Amino acid sequence: MTTTLPTSVPSDVTHRVGRHQVSLLRRLLKQPSAAAALTVVVALVLIALAAPLITWAAGTSPTEFHSDAVDPALGGLPRGTAGGISTTHWLGVEPGSGRDILARVVYGARVSLLIAMLATGLSVVLGTALGLAAGYFGGWTDALVGRLMDLLMSFPSLIFMIALISAAPGVDRQLLLVVVLGFFGWPYVGRIVRGQAMVLARGEFVAAARVLGASRRVLLVREVLPNVTGPILVVATMAIPSCIATEAGLSFLGVGVAPPTPSWGQMIASAVPWYAADPVYFLIPGVFLFVTVLAFNVLGDAIQDALDPRSRRR
Repeated sequence: MTTTLPTSVPSDVTHRVGRHQVSLLRRLLKQPSAAAALTVVVALVLIALAAPLITWAAGTSPTEFHSDAVDPALGGLPRGTAGGISTTHWLGVEPGSGRDILARVVYGARVSLLIAMLATGLSVVLGTALGLAAGYFGGWTDALVGRLMDLLMSFPSLIFMIALISAAPGVDRQLLLVVVLGFFGWPYVGRIVRGQAMVLARGEFVAAARVLGASRRVLLVREVLPNVTGPILVVATMAIPSCIATEAGLSFLGVGVAPPTPSWGQMIASAVPWYAADPVYFLIPGVFLFVTVLAFNVLGDAIQDALDPRSRRR
């Protein structure tokens, strides 16, 4: 997942970044799959932001028990058909507890997207800073950062996450997930930024700015950084679904988001014993998780294609 850059970049390229961002959006909207993925992503973000309003309109909450919506004679199965879907509970209720599935799904989207975006933001900040330093300065800085990236990328991060979260029961799990996911995610950003920075640092426009007396900080921030935003955007877009899937997997295993906070992975785990009798409860969070991960992956691929000059010529 790399973007080919020329060894010599025109001196006015930084001033065209804003126009490139607008043209990038136009190219994405011209692709049906990219436009659909972007629509889904925007809709999911709006659903997450409007979760309190949605649950208020539905007249329920993600932690409220509705004992009248389940049938004790049937072992706690929802009353009615399709998992208890009705005008009161638009997506049905949880077996046993009677909690509203719609409320838990929209709040689950809020939790998953918040954790994924914050973790991705942390990994992008760390990866960009360290990758720029390694690629631009080279030498011992590059060697040190490179070995650290190799170490973290070869480390069994999932096992470490499970062990760390299990060993810290009193810590805010959502915050811990953000820190752990962001810490183990930055080497993937750093490696790509490092490669791009190495090419850009040898470009003529950087050499010209250096001759004119620009400091290293100015060269990094004003000349090199704006020209690596494309690869960073691609990596960040692809990292978000990875974080969402990892959080869901950890919650499924019981070491992710702690109850009663809703999580899609947690809902899927609690639906496993009921999947034969109430498949709707198992299906709904699974579909939301699948569609979310797919939409971000398709959007990331589309952004990469839009930024790749070779794909524009096809």
